[in-house]
Amino acid sequence: MPLHTSDTVKEFDFTRADFERVRALIYRRAGISLADSKQEMVYSRLARRLRATGIHSFGKYLDDLEAGRLGEEWESFTNALTTNLTSFFREAHHFPLLADHVNGLRGKSREPLTIWCSASSTGEEPYSIAMTLCEAFDTLTPPVQIVATDIDTNVLSVASEGVYGMERLEKMDPARLKRFFLKGKGRHEGMARVRPELRQLVTFRQLNLLSDSWPVSGQFDAIFCRNVMIYFDKETQRKILARFVPLMKPHALLFAGHSENFLYVSDSLRLRGKTVYELNEIRNDRRA
Repeated sequence: MPLHTSDTVKEFDFTRADFERVRALIYRRAGISLADSKQEMVYSRLARRLRATGIHSFGKYLDDLEAGRLGEEWESFTNALTTNLTSFFREAHHFPLLADHVNGLRGKSREPLTIWCSASSTGEEPYSIAMTLCEAFDTLTPPVQIVATDIDTNVLSVASEGVYGMERLEKMDPARLKRFFLKGKGRHEGMARVRPELRQLVTFRQLNLLSDSWPVSGQFDAIFCRNVMIYFDKETQRKILARFVPLMKPHALLFAGHSENFLYVSDSLRLRGKTVYELNEIRNDRRA
């Protein structure tokens, strides 16, 4: 029977079987575990894809998607069901910790410091990282390389542009705003673009954390994986964390979201501070 989650008449029938298929597909594709409470959200977001493709039923849309008859629709399907809640300097306590961390590493290597932001969304997080590092080194060209990845190609496009409405920046310290952004004029009034020097510190790439191969290499001084694991079940979390560990330098820090606890899914990490992890002593000793 049709699954209607409100009294509003739906444009398309959406059955329990349709919802379960969507849950299974997005889990296999992106590791996202959709709760029953997401039924309305799934309908709303995928109804747009039905309109865009000219298909008039969820059953046919999902049949064509699985059969590969919709070209690059898998990407749009995944983008539609990916949540991208973010802001500049979100969970602000992490950034002074990052500054202290990189200050402690200064002068210990001739190689640039490397940081991976594994869920960059529309760019606020990696640019916040970049601003923190510029402040720590007191230059717009610090010796750092930031890799910023996301599964959603739409948000990566926004992030790469680095252009934001001023309402997104209203809570930022005015000194930071002046130092790191260029305000738009004329038809760009009310917008601001990150400075080219800041943009050059960040490399954006598409990456699915469930993929067999990741387009990142080497080891990192810090990894940000914040507010991502909450969408995965414990087994998926365990697998991803196991792949993070070899990518962490012995002194590296792993930053998690405020509602995430990695200690229950990995014995390779220990808590360093509030939702900040480091490799445990045994692992550090082995890799020293």
